[in-house]
Amino acid sequence: MKILFLACLRAQTGNCTTADRIKDHLEAAGHRCVLKDAARFGSAAEVADLITEENFEAALAIHLYKGGRFLLGHGIPFGAIFGGTDINEDIKHEEKLRVMGAVVEAARFLVVFTDKMKEMAEEHWPHVRNKIHVQPQGIQTTRTAAFNFKKFLQSAEIPQNAGRLHLFLLICGLRRVKDPLFLVNAFSEWHKKDPHVYMIIVGPTIDPAFTEEVHATVKRTEGVRLMREMPQEDLYAIEKCCCAVVNSSISEGMSAALLEAMDLGVPVLARNIPGNAAVVKHEETGMLFSDPEEFVLLSKRLMSDSALREKIVSKAKQYVKNWHSWERERETYQTLILQLQ
Repeated sequence: MKILFLACLRAQTGNCTTADRIKDHLEAAGHRCVLKDAARFGSAAEVADLITEENFEAALAIHLYKGGRFLLGHGIPFGAIFGGTDINEDIKHEEKLRVMGAVVEAARFLVVFTDKMKEMAEEHWPHVRNKIHVQPQGIQTTRTAAFNFKKFLQSAEIPQNAGRLHLFLLICGLRRVKDPLFLVNAFSEWHKKDPHVYMIIVGPTIDPAFTEEVHATVKRTEGVRLMREMPQEDLYAIEKCCCAVVNSSISEGMSAALLEAMDLGVPVLARNIPGNAAVVKHEETGMLFSDPEEFVLLSKRLMSDSALREKIVSKAKQYVKNWHSWERERETYQTLILQLQ
């Protein structure tokens, strides 16, 4: 089949990584999958013209509102994948809820990343429970063998002559729902007492106005650095040199950044929200914090308690192997897509 695949494709974001991986799964089964950035379309009519011009036979979308709404009314068979903010945030808005309800009705299958997301979807649309499938994100990590970490530290303006560094890496697209400034003040106060600790925020601009706010805040804050997005393999190499990978989001579907860190053997510290708590079990596969002060306390504990750190790393890696199999994800999508024939 020739498949149109709509997703928000800003480079080095979770949605983009997920979309690329699913596209690869479908093409491995012999389909032709054309990935298009949903953010570039202004109306369903534009998508209708594209479907006609390119002779697409089926379609797939990540995010019921941002992607799925463009597939309504064309008669093309499609499936939809919940992204996270659709079920966690957009559902609170009456018009977006109405549109997502239409997508749910029209889609031949729906995919969610967690059991909790499935429960939330079923609360709103109980009559479609049989077409909602739980498929956790599949994880596969490879590192750049020759990555120059010293050069990276230089570019981040982090001195390398002050003894052992403890780096905390926060990976996210710069938008409010990711809340990258949540920990900044508390972390800066910690850095003033212990100059060996640094927080590095890495990610692309999603919301330009908010990005300016982040830049301005970080510029005047000690111990915190902001870096542009970089190739995924380089990011994996940096993670291996860090004390922990951090997630401070207000809302998450399923954080690929956390899962990738767990697979790499790097401890994770995540804000205690449903999407994070679905993959991080406190003091087992990672650490969950509710406020900046608790984050600092848990970080210090992680640095000082090597037995706890080793336990978390081991259990997290095993969890990803057991529940986030790349091969199982491939099998799921290759099977589901047959419903669009």
